Amino acid sequence: MKTTRPTENLERVFLVGVGLKRAAHVPGIDAGDAERASLEELAELARSAGAHVAGSMFQMRDKIDPATVIGRGKIDEVKIEADMRHAPLIIFDRNLSPTQLRNLEKGTECRVIDRTQLILDIFARHARSREGQLQVELAQLNYSLPRLAGSAKALSRQAGGIGTRGPGEQKLETDRRRIRDRISKITKAIEALRRQRSLRRQTRQAVPLGTVALVGYTNVGKSTLFNSLSRAGVLVSSKMFATLDPTVRAVRLPSNRRVLLSDTVGFIRDLPPGLIAAFRATLEEVQESALLLLVTDVSNPHHTEQDAEVEKILKELGVADRPRLHVLNKIDRLSPEEAAAVNGNHNSALVSGLTGQGLDVLLSRIDEAMPVDPLLHLSFTLPLSNGRAIALVHSLGRVLHSEVRDSSMAIEAEIPESVARQLKIEPNATPA
Repeated sequence: MKTTRPTENLERVFLVGVGLKRAAHVPGIDAGDAERASLEELAELARSAGAHVAGSMFQMRDKIDPATVIGRGKIDEVKIEADMRHAPLIIFDRNLSPTQLRNLEKGTECRVIDRTQLILDIFARHARSREGQLQVELAQLNYSLPRLAGSAKALSRQAGGIGTRGPGEQKLETDRRRIRDRISKITKAIEALRRQRSLRRQTRQAVPLGTVALVGYTNVGKSTLFNSLSRAGVLVSSKMFATLDPTVRAVRLPSNRRVLLSDTVGFIRDLPPGLIAAFRATLEEVQESALLLLVTDVSNPHHTEQDAEVEKILKELGVADRPRLHVLNKIDRLSPEEAAAVNGNHNSALVSGLTGQGLDVLLSRIDEAMPVDPLLHLSFTLPLSNGRAIALVHSLGRVLHSEVRDSSMAIEAEIPESVARQLKIEPNATPA
């Protein structure tokens, strides 16, 4: 019998979101709608981190309070609500400055973290490779360094007065120095791992296989789609950021060409630039890819806004103009009428990574769109004694017709340009 973890054993948290009344917004979307959707997303993030969401509060303001974000009056309300729900941890759906963090903890008398800290915690849970773990630790240290002062009473003895000078400042500087030393060591270790990965990539590139990278918002079904296409057995989870470390598998296309398919970490809105470094292992696969598959969860009512966030990050990575296909995933969750209303074109494919619907069409679209190692339609002859070359044509190409003529074999086939070059078959050979 399947058992579920009781909520009593989970850390209880209280969520706080803030929207601006006068913020510019998309026509047709009311002010605060995007922030409310972000607060719902924060709840999913908290659950992915192993928390039980005991309650939440959303506030509309004219502007953000520079000292406390929500204003001192609202702090008392948050404190009361968190106490009533027995939630010792409060999570804010925005990035807090060290001063704001300190003021909020003092006012609520609870531990307070922000969106960035929550995402870092999830990264730490899901990183499996050595490089992924180092990247997460580096991001955590860079995040904590400016917040070290005043983060604990033992370190905040700088107000002056008899008995308060000296030891606190020394302890603080010692902690800062230790963190900086650790950051330096981690940076060197990551660079060494990056060099090793670069050598492995060069080895892969010696065989002309193009790389196809799956990109998209977190929890749109990329790993399920990856497994369906490659039979890789990658972890599939409804939790956000379940896939952090890169996974690459070979996939055979209808033309018999092979490509390398790369699963990447999901993106998310308002991702701080400092956190992008923690994605580097998978994002390098995106930057080296010949084709991007932009995966969208068409069953999500906010999928347009999610795709816009993905576009922002792709632009930051310098791959916004990379060839791509738009994969409209999870069509099995739509009614026949809703599925018929989805606008697709020659540059998109409607699929279900769960049921396999539309995957044949997707593979054909990938075959057509791959800019690396194009297919050539050639007619040529090979000696029957050259069994290796004949086997290579059959394994890496698509033989349309073949017949034996004396001591040779006449072949009409579609083969990758690299195979034609390897077998010294002229690209301008007479087509059939």
